Amino acid sequence: MSGMQATSLGWAPAIPCSWKVVPLNFVAKMGTGHTPDRNKTEYWDNCTIPWVTTPDVTRRADSLAPLMETEQQISELGMANSAAVLHPTDTVMLSRTASVGYSVRIGRPMATTQAFVTWHAGPDLDPRYLLLVLRAMKQEWRKLAYGSTHLTIYMPDLESVRIPLPPLEEQRRIADFLDAETAHIDALTGRRTIQQQLLVERRAALKTKCVTYSGPHKVHHPLLGDIHPDWQVLPLRRILPAINVGVVINPSHYFTESGIPFIHGFNVREGFISQVGMKFMSGESNELQKRSRVYAGDVLVVRAGATAGRAAKVGEEFNGANCASVLILRKSEKLDAAYLETFLNAVAGKGQVSFSQYGAAQEVISAGQVASFSIALPPMSDQVGRVADLSAATAETIALESGLTRQVALLSERRQALITAAVTGQFDVSTASGRNVTDGVTA
Repeated sequence: MSGMQATSLGWAPAIPCSWKVVPLNFVAKMGTGHTPDRNKTEYWDNCTIPWVTTPDVTRRADSLAPLMETEQQISELGMANSAAVLHPTDTVMLSRTASVGYSVRIGRPMATTQAFVTWHAGPDLDPRYLLLVLRAMKQEWRKLAYGSTHLTIYMPDLESVRIPLPPLEEQRRIADFLDAETAHIDALTGRRTIQQQLLVERRAALKTKCVTYSGPHKVHHPLLGDIHPDWQVLPLRRILPAINVGVVINPSHYFTESGIPFIHGFNVREGFISQVGMKFMSGESNELQKRSRVYAGDVLVVRAGATAGRAAKVGEEFNGANCASVLILRKSEKLDAAYLETFLNAVAGKGQVSFSQYGAAQEVISAGQVASFSIALPPMSDQVGRVADLSAATAETIALESGLTRQVALLSERRQALITAAVTGQFDVSTASGRNVTDGVTA
C-alpha cells in the first residue's frame, strides 16, 4: 500500500495518498422522492411502478444485493400528478427520516418517498462502492440526525456530505472484494441464526416433555397430550387457593421514583420477572399494597397483548406489586410453582388460552378462564424432579444460545469493520483476504 494522508472526515481519519476526498454532490446527482395523494385510488390500485418505502429497506438491512421488488407500487397517473420521480437503475437511496441511515441500491427504475435522499452516480463513481461508503458511515448518520420524536437528517446536511474517492477501478475491486467477503460472513451468520432457532425449538420441546409422559401405558388427553394413566386431571380452580386480577393504580397518585416494585405484563418473562422499566408504588398506598401483595411461589400470567398467557414464578415477595395486566395464581401445596409455570408456558397450557372482550376493544384472559385450565398432576416429588431435569437441560441450551448470540454479534461487528476498512483504504483488496475477519468463528 502507498502512504496514508489525514482527512477531516471523522469516520475516516486517513486514506491512501492516491485517493481524494470529494463532496458527494460532485460525483453523483442528488434527489429525493414524493408521495402521491393517498386519497386518489387510481394512483395506488393495480399499479406497476415500484415505489420504495422504509420497510423495503429495513427488512433487508445488511444486503448488498440490488432491490428488485417493492411492497407498494404507484401508477403512471400518480407519477404525472405529483413530484414523484422515476429513479434509474443503480440509484442509491438513504433513509433520512424514521429509520435513519438505512440504505439500498435499486436494481431497476423505481420511485420513492420523500423519506429518502437519492444519489445517481456519475462516471467517476461506482454505485456499489457508494452504497458501501454509506454503510461505513453508519455512526455518522446518527450524528447528523435531529429531532426529539422523529429523527431526521436535513437536506442541507446531506448536501455537504463528503466521501473518500479512489480511482474507479479501485472502487470496483473494493466492491467485488466486499461482495465475496460479506457473502461469506452472511452465510456463517445464517447458519448461526438457524442454530439459534433450533435451540428455541429445543427449549419448547423440553417444556412439553416436562409436563407430559412418554413411557409405557401412556394415555392421550385431547388438551394435555400424552400423560401417565395415574395422573389426576383437574381444573386449576380445584388446586389453587385463588386466582386474582391485579389492582388498577392511578399512576399520578401512587407512582413515585422510589418505593415498591410494580409489576406490569411486560415484566413477566418466561422463567423470571424482569425489573426493566418497573415503576414504583409509594408507601402511602398501604391498603392497595395489602390487596395486591405477591408472595414468593406465586405464578403471574400476562392477561393481554402479544405475550398473553406467558407465565413466570415469583422468586421473592413484593409487598404490593402488580397491575391489571397480570393475573396472580396463588401458590398451592399440591402443585409445584415451577411446574405450573412450565405447564403454562408449554404447548399444553398455551393451547387453552382464550380471550374475553374487555371494554370497547381490548381482549384479555380472564381469571375465570385460567381457573378452567386443565392440568395433569404427577405426584409432587415427580413434579419437583421433572422441573430439576428441565432446569439442567435448559441451562445447557441457554449456554449454547448465549455463545451463538455472541458469535452473531461478533460477525456483525467484523462485517461492519471490514466494510469501513476497505472503503477507506486500510488494506489493499487486490492482495488481502478478508476471511481472517472470521477467525475464531468457524462454520
